[in-house]
Amino acid sequence: MAANYMTEEGYKKLLEEVNYLETVKRPEISRQIAEARDKGDLSENAEYDAAKEAQGILESKIAQLKGLIAGARLIDESQISTDAIQILNKVKIRNTKNNQQMVYTLVAENEANLKEGKISVNTPIAKGLLGKKVGDIAEIRVPSGVMSFEIMEISI
Repeated sequence: MAANYMTEEGYKKLLEEVNYLETVKRPEISRQIAEARDKGDLSENAEYDAAKEAQGILESKIAQLKGLIAGARLIDESQISTDAIQILNKVKIRNTKNNQQMVYTLVAENEANLKEGKISVNTPIAKGLLGKKVGDIAEIRVPSGVMSFEIMEISI
């Protein structure tokens, strides 16, 4: 089983999601199946088929999330340094071509959310930044070519 590195916050979110799916969604789908079953002939009952399919998808999602939880390795945030870029660092970078500045926090894949400025350590940009220090230039190969970023700041 692969280790899934995550923060305590990400771990708690997974637990909450599993709890919600098991305590709210699962009984809801069970009720839909029971209602559809009460309508008679199951061989031509589209509602029953749809509810059973929804149940299968839900159970698959629950199993996937439980797998992530089982392989979870919590990152001790007190051990994070700002000497060089690593997971959980907030990084301010400047595109050397257009001088545009961006701020990203490097997180585990399951916690990535671009709207919040959180990118997965598995992305090309994050991989290119890992280990770099303030003042370094990171040459990062992306699908459109090579981009250069100057590391402006590293924080937690």
